[in-house]
Amino acid sequence: MTVAAPRRRTGLRGILGTYPNAVLLIIQLGGLLIYPFTGDSTPGRTAYSVVQLLVLVTAVAAVRMTPALTWISATIGVPALIFSVLDVPLHDAYWVTVGLDVTHAIFYLYTAYALIRYMFGDNEVGADEIYATGACFTVVAWAFAYLYGLVQTVWSGQFTTGTMHHGPLTWIELVFLSFTTMTGTGLSDIYPVGDHARSAAMLEQLAGVNYLGLVVARLLGMTLTRFRKEP
Repeated sequence: MTVAAPRRRTGLRGILGTYPNAVLLIIQLGGLLIYPFTGDSTPGRTAYSVVQLLVLVTAVAAVRMTPALTWISATIGVPALIFSVLDVPLHDAYWVTVGLDVTHAIFYLYTAYALIRYMFGDNEVGADEIYATGACFTVVAWAFAYLYGLVQTVWSGQFTTGTMHHGPLTWIELVFLSFTTMTGTGLSDIYPVGDHARSAAMLEQLAGVNYLGLVVARLLGMTLTRFRKEP
């Protein structure tokens, strides 16, 4: 009797199940391209929240593929999801802004921890581990962007720019600051001037250096070891 081989899942569900980190990375990078078009209008904030929800759902799916506990991810993710929805009608409410930044920062940092465990939990480097390297980097960058948002909400005057900028930094400016800080390319025209902002920036600089020194270096070493073992 011949047993039929299990069918390979196709479509978005199959891709999400096989390469969840690739989907997470694509959504995050796509968000960077969408945000400049959202503006500060209500439809723009709605589109912004929709992208956030997609990232959150994909991040939870990615964490399910890791050794991290799913219920912890869901417990942290549900409040972040609620504040994402509340941010549309209550965008200017102080408690919503603080709650959104806190829950999202914690959620993305936990997701980064889970992705690192996933990458370190295997002795071979596969395609999804490579995608996880990029996804984890962007997850940490987003977490610090939310942390910067929290800092400027609680303590005013923490950041300044080289232009005639008044008021708090926009979301795309916070993400830009986070990426330039973590990659070590320089703080450019946006830089911290307050003590709380500088403390957060130093933590992200340390995270960026350790990410390259520990995570990327280990995956590169595992890849080279596999090639050396092959005849």
